Amino acid sequence: MSNAIKGPAIFLAQFLGDEAPFNTLSGIVEWAAGLGYKGVQIPTWDKRVFDLEKAAQGKEYCDEIAATCAQFGVTITELSVHLQSQLVAVHPAYDDAFDAFAPEAVKGNPAERQKWAVDQVLMGAQASRNLGLKTAVGFTGSLAFPYLYPWPQRQDGLIDEAFAELARRWKPILDAYDAADVDLCFEIHPGEDVFDGATFELFLEALDGHPRCKITYDPSHFLLQQLDYLAFIDIYHDRIGAFHVKDAEFNPSGRQGVYSGYAGWTNRAGRFRSLGDGQVDFKGIFSKLTQYGYNSWAVLEWECCLKHPEQGAAEGAPFIASHIIRTTDKAFDDFAGGQSDRAVLRKMMGI
Repeated sequence: MSNAIKGPAIFLAQFLGDEAPFNTLSGIVEWAAGLGYKGVQIPTWDKRVFDLEKAAQGKEYCDEIAATCAQFGVTITELSVHLQSQLVAVHPAYDDAFDAFAPEAVKGNPAERQKWAVDQVLMGAQASRNLGLKTAVGFTGSLAFPYLYPWPQRQDGLIDEAFAELARRWKPILDAYDAADVDLCFEIHPGEDVFDGATFELFLEALDGHPRCKITYDPSHFLLQQLDYLAFIDIYHDRIGAFHVKDAEFNPSGRQGVYSGYAGWTNRAGRFRSLGDGQVDFKGIFSKLTQYGYNSWAVLEWECCLKHPEQGAAEGAPFIASHIIRTTDKAFDDFAGGQSDRAVLRKMMGI
């Protein structure tokens, strides 16, 4: 079924830990396989499970990583460069917070931190190629997000210049991904300059429509913005190259609405939830993606303010599997059809 969505798969980042089985690649992949997952999305910043530099330097290490997964019947879906790609563009307001994503040698030095981040993302292209992958996932970073709400009034040209600079930083990276025959799918996410369809269009226009600039579709971020996430698929389906299956709920009150981020996660109007516990219409999403021929992976990204991650992971695999549509090779009304004959067709029209 090459035209069906693949899965279920799981993003390993939220499950890594210091205790077995979550502290080694073989351990966590065996655990995931035992829950019914067929694919894993691997974070490239945690050397307990993946050494990005080794993977970029040679295919031998990549073959070992793939073999480790294959012994449990699991495929690598994509490499994630989320944390490193975030540091390609950082507004100074976030310098201290995002230094946590960087190695000690570049902390406190934004220019060196950015250089390190670019090198990391470039290695992601080569590592993906060495693994035989066609897709990687990450973030755009942010230069303009602190100016999201125009008060005080923004100066004319601020947003245009921000996206022009974002494109200047990303175009040579995307060119390297093109040379490696790998798409880079940006997760559209609040906090990034690209956080909805309109901002993706600004980014893509600044990149002159770069063919390797793709989307990681995650409906949870759209529900919390009250964006029509099904219509988003209608508009941008040809750019969707990866899919994070994550649930969320939005419960506005007389006290809180979309901007409820100062509250803790359990007390916000918008909250991430485990699959099936939120409000996202996954039947509609899987139907839309199938309609438009999306045939890559459906990857659980677990984030929930209430449920334990291991319970969420255990429930996630059958949830995804139950939503994957086996596409039909026949029409439901074929039984009532007949052989096509031009003479009969013309007669039916009175010609």
